[in-house]
Amino acid sequence: MAAEIAEQPAVLSGLYANRAEIAQLAEAIRRHRPRFALLAARGSSDHAALYAKYLVEVLLGLPAGLVSPSTITLYEAEPDLRDVLLIAVSQSGGSPDLLAVTETARARGALTVAVSNTADSPLANAAQYAVPIGAGTETAVAATKTYSATLLALYLLIDAVREGTGEHAAALGELAEQALTECTGPVEEAVQRYRFADRMVACARGYSYASACESALKLAETSYLHARAYSGADLLHGPVAAVDPETAVLAITSAGRGGAAMHEVLDTVRQRGADVLAVGSAATHAPAAQRIPLPECAEEVAPVLEVLPAQRLALGLALARGFDPDQPRGLNKVTRTR
Repeated sequence: MAAEIAEQPAVLSGLYANRAEIAQLAEAIRRHRPRFALLAARGSSDHAALYAKYLVEVLLGLPAGLVSPSTITLYEAEPDLRDVLLIAVSQSGGSPDLLAVTETARARGALTVAVSNTADSPLANAAQYAVPIGAGTETAVAATKTYSATLLALYLLIDAVREGTGEHAAALGELAEQALTECTGPVEEAVQRYRFADRMVACARGYSYASACESALKLAETSYLHARAYSGADLLHGPVAAVDPETAVLAITSAGRGGAAMHEVLDTVRQRGADVLAVGSAATHAPAAQRIPLPECAEEVAPVLEVLPAQRLALGLALARGFDPDQPRGLNKVTRTR
């Protein structure tokens, strides 16, 4: 896991350098003029799909939704998907439920795109178009480089559909290297602070909500923390009642509208005595007990950087708590669901 976390700057730079291939696919999507986008994914890829949902709605102005695969695999639904863009996201491209969703969507009139780290996967072959993220072989059970590469691939695709140049992503490889270097000390301090924590709430607003979800998953699967993720808005709508001085809060807060909207959330959880760890390019100014600042970039690509210290935190906490993050109990690299 540590080695694959360290590979991410090079992976991101390589993916950006090959963006012309993704731009060609974007041209095909523009020709189809979809009126709606659906995203299908599981696990970490589901959080990448959530990020893409924000991108589609904000950058393209199209309504977007997340697929419930069981409507097709369990209930055999056959929805009318004409004029729909379906993007299936899977690191392995081998999950039977995502394959079934893609095949059904294509048969029911959707334009189908697979985003995967395996170019010749069943999912890539089932879709009309495929975007290989090119992260290289990932052996750790906990996805790290495939997750950040998937985020960047989705951004480059959606930005190209709106005829963007990808300029906001140009420096992400260098910024990722800077982030990993500069977060080393703060992450080590956070590991010592939270190594005995029993539960943690991860929260964010906007694009960064996907980062909160992925952070909670990484902490749960490697450190066995009881970690839950909420939109900052949803947290205030009820779950905040469970926040108390025994609660650690991981707040993703980066420069932009999403980060600005987190101030009310952090003031509320701090009033309830929660111990707040702020992560992001706006962390320095957040009301928190501890902070992990990140380099500033455009808000729409900030999740690519935000996840890096979260991965390091999950790795460090697992080791500090006496667990092996490369062999989390009960998990395999590829999970096949229906």
